[in-house]
Amino acid sequence: MDKVQRMTREHGVVIFSKSTCCLCYAVSILFQDLGVIPYVYEIDHDPQGKEVENALMRMGCNNALLPLVFIGGKLVGSTNEVMSLHLKGSLIQLIKPYMSV
Repeated sequence: MDKVQRMTREHGVVIFSKSTCCLCYAVSILFQDLGVIPYVYEIDHDPQGKEVENALMRMGCNNALLPLVFIGGKLVGSTNEVMSLHLKGSLIQLIKPYMSV
């Protein structure tokens, strides 16, 4: 759990992802199009990935719902929550401090 907390504390926008997940890729591209370069942690590319998955589950996340997005150290959710915020215009307010453009 320390690794997850450290990543979400050190990076403004963190996406927990799997390299084969098309929704993970789409959410990452959405943030890039909005001017944010997210920190993308590919669970399947890290030997400690299973430990990270377990830590996310202990935090109440359902790892079957990748991607899991954290903004400002807080869990936003998966694709449905991110897209819902985007369509309502609320996502921009959350990511504004992390925009590079």
